[in-house]
Amino acid sequence: MPGKVYLVGAGPGDPGLLTLRGKTLLERADCVIYDFLANEELLKYTPALCERIFVGKRAGTHTLSQEQINGLLAEKSRQGDTVVRLKGGDPFTFGRGGEEAAALREAGIPFEIVPGISSGIAVPAYAGIPVTHRKVSASVSFVSIRAEPSAETNGSDPIPVFPNSDTTVFLMGTRSLASITSALLKQGRSSSTPVAVIRWGTLPYQETTVGTLGDIVSKTRGVAPPTIVVVGEVVNLRNQLRWYEHLPLFGKRIVITRPREQAEPLREALAERGALPIEMPMIEIRDPDSWGPLDDAIRRLEQFDYLLVTSVNGARKFLARLAASGRDVRDLKGIEIGAIGPATAAELARSGLRADFVPAEYRAEGLVEILSERELQGKSFLIPRARVARDLVPRALRERGARVEVIEAYRTEMPSLQPEEVHGRLTPIPDVITFTSSSTATNFSELHLSPELRQKLAQAKIASIGPVTSETLRRLGMATDIEAKESTAPALISAIESYFAAEGGHS
Repeated sequence: MPGKVYLVGAGPGDPGLLTLRGKTLLERADCVIYDFLANEELLKYTPALCERIFVGKRAGTHTLSQEQINGLLAEKSRQGDTVVRLKGGDPFTFGRGGEEAAALREAGIPFEIVPGISSGIAVPAYAGIPVTHRKVSASVSFVSIRAEPSAETNGSDPIPVFPNSDTTVFLMGTRSLASITSALLKQGRSSSTPVAVIRWGTLPYQETTVGTLGDIVSKTRGVAPPTIVVVGEVVNLRNQLRWYEHLPLFGKRIVITRPREQAEPLREALAERGALPIEMPMIEIRDPDSWGPLDDAIRRLEQFDYLLVTSVNGARKFLARLAASGRDVRDLKGIEIGAIGPATAAELARSGLRADFVPAEYRAEGLVEILSERELQGKSFLIPRARVARDLVPRALRERGARVEVIEAYRTEMPSLQPEEVHGRLTPIPDVITFTSSSTATNFSELHLSPELRQKLAQAKIASIGPVTSETLRRLGMATDIEAKESTAPALISAIESYFAAEGGHS
């Protein structure tokens, strides 16, 4: 029995503009066949065993011909696969989705169309240009230069005739910009008509050049596809409405070194501020060699007076093992629970467990301080944590007569990264490299980088989540340019924003 093909619009580039229906289908896909303009980040939604096939087309270079793509869709469907054909923008708006759907119908393959947000609308919007406006533009036309416009003869030269709309949006028009402007001028448009050329729209490296029909060609020499060209008075509204390029971290390349499982909130927060997050985890979270010691401690929970959780990973691993041992949060009744910071407390709260105390200073010294006025002689503490961690808290508690069991709940390791992968993620040189723990800093310093790359990285700003990490960075020979006031991801982002605002922001 054949599978089914879904022609899914990936949107204009920003992965956040994918539709919910598109995301659902990617999560179910056996095979994804995707284009050059479909953001590869969307592939993260696909199952681990999903086959991913790139069939992108660029000017002068086609991975596969359109006929071959049509045949590939049919072939994969006949194997019984759920096939997602992921296309930039909207499948039926200059996306050859109609041709592919017709070929599938002819082959007897079931298909479904999932519309996407067209770049013709979204890209101008991200540049602060509404394609219509009640006082400026009552009509808009969308033109693909790859399509053949009608032509009139003026002597021996064919002149393309474009729609006479208040606003005209040209998709993929960069290489034909000279002929576009010439034709519009010959059709009677004024040379002072505003024009915007937007490259890589909706992405953090979006570039917008504004001019007129008379000078836009000279202003955009060297600008390469992909671009959207907008012609009309609406372009002037950009001065008031540009918003994306005014985001506080627009265009900043920011490396995230924290573990992959914890990177998502930081990545999303940076992206919302216009940055380009680059995930380069310097830690992998692994299970301990044996669960025996932690399981034994969980069986003896009644013997403990305090549970101290010093990281989000420690909270996750402890709670998971609690459930695996046949116990739950009710078995922690009577035990005072301390969390090192709000993120750790929030992780505990997801399982219905409320931290009894969180120090004002989100590090080991804060836990020591908050317990300083308590009588700890003879009290019993359970601390599930990483194999390698600071001994400040256990040592301080033991000095005050407490019994402390430090149990390995997880271990951290250096991820396996190939030199070319490291070089690729650090090229171009990032604006900021963030470090959220001493381990991320130590592992980064041990990367095998070429002398040339290491020298260039000196241009990047170093952002630390707090004083402990900053001290590790200094010891490793990396000066800290930015330090969070509190040891939290939101505070780290705020510190990065403040740093660039003080530098004069962005252009």
